[in-house]
Amino acid sequence: MPNAPQDPSARMSIRLPAARRPLIGTRIRERRMLLGQRQTEVARRADISAAYLNLIEHNRRPVGDALLSRLAEALDIDATELASDREETLISGLREAAAMADGQRFAVELDQISEFAARFPGWATALAAAIRRADGLERRLIAMSDRMTRDPYLLATLHEVQSAVTAVRSTASILAETPEIEPDWRDRFHANLDSDSQRLARTAQSLVAYLDSFEDDAVPMSPQEEVEEWIAAGQPQPDGLASDAARMLAGGVLAIQTRDRAMLADAELASAADAPGDIDPATLAVRIAKPLDLVLRRLGILRPGRWAQAGLIICDGSGATLYRQAPPGFDLPRPGEGCALWPLFEALAQPQLPVVRVIQTPDGARFLAWAVAERLLPMGFDGPALSRAQMLLLPAPLSETRPALAVGPACRICPRTACPARHEPSILGPA
Repeated sequence: MPNAPQDPSARMSIRLPAARRPLIGTRIRERRMLLGQRQTEVARRADISAAYLNLIEHNRRPVGDALLSRLAEALDIDATELASDREETLISGLREAAAMADGQRFAVELDQISEFAARFPGWATALAAAIRRADGLERRLIAMSDRMTRDPYLLATLHEVQSAVTAVRSTASILAETPEIEPDWRDRFHANLDSDSQRLARTAQSLVAYLDSFEDDAVPMSPQEEVEEWIAAGQPQPDGLASDAARMLAGGVLAIQTRDRAMLADAELASAADAPGDIDPATLAVRIAKPLDLVLRRLGILRPGRWAQAGLIICDGSGATLYRQAPPGFDLPRPGEGCALWPLFEALAQPQLPVVRVIQTPDGARFLAWAVAERLLPMGFDGPALSRAQMLLLPAPLSETRPALAVGPACRICPRTACPARHEPSILGPA
């Protein structure tokens, strides 16, 4: 056995990644102890000194490919098993567990994570799996709580169920507490019971179907959230959407887009958008003699040429969004929060008058926003006038000199302290 403690494989140019070294040394020691062999025996068969093997087992020396092969042969194990990086996934999960425990009364030995994963892979796997499951359940609970308080479809359906139950209970109480009742009134009450019970059955079935339309392991979403994910995915066939309500909303979106495309074809818009000149949708609309609201919607859907990073948001007169697709780097606000969509609401307040703004998010990103609202008369002059506004967004070029309008995600999580529109204090510190 050579007396020199140097690793003969040190002359090899191929080395294992540094991230693997601690795991390999620990595996070698665990394998040797499992076989009940002494360091001197394994070192002699691997043609290195016992002192050098001791350094390897304590993760103080790297292991080249040639030496790894000799050690694997000495330990009667495949070299790929010793070099496997299967613990890396465990280490990642354990680090997530350590991060979740941050701030607790106990300290986590971060420097021993690799050792723990290599020496106790079963316990490490169980712990990482438990942490992932706990985190998933917590996220699901938060999502369902948020859905219970924000999903208008669910709230309206539950209200309808409650209304139908109350009506049935009231009519049944009258019949039970009034033995002597005229036949005509009894027939009316029976008809009411039949009508209300059918309404209750239909609503309950609709509610059950709505709740059952989501996979057990999926984060529940409202129909509008489903449609937004469908839009972000490129608007594939809406048949793949989970709920009937989402498929109906997606069908409405496609119908509007089909009508707009008939009024302004893709080829005509793409040709006009490529023409040289400033980025101004109003100028483009004049050049092709099309309404500005139509041009904004078509640019946001087709996104030709310089508009490739455009985003489009459409809402009705109540502020409820009908279509939301964000440009890169722009975080869409949660339902009920509208600060980031301020130009859109400005346009709603002054129909037919265009609005152009440069908006700046708390992280410094700047976007050009063009918005215009229109009045619709779907029921003619005798019906109510409905409003619809559309806003086209585009990352602002560096040459843009307009003053920026500071916006945020929501007052509760916005760091801007000097905002005159703030309606509740922020849980964050000042920007």
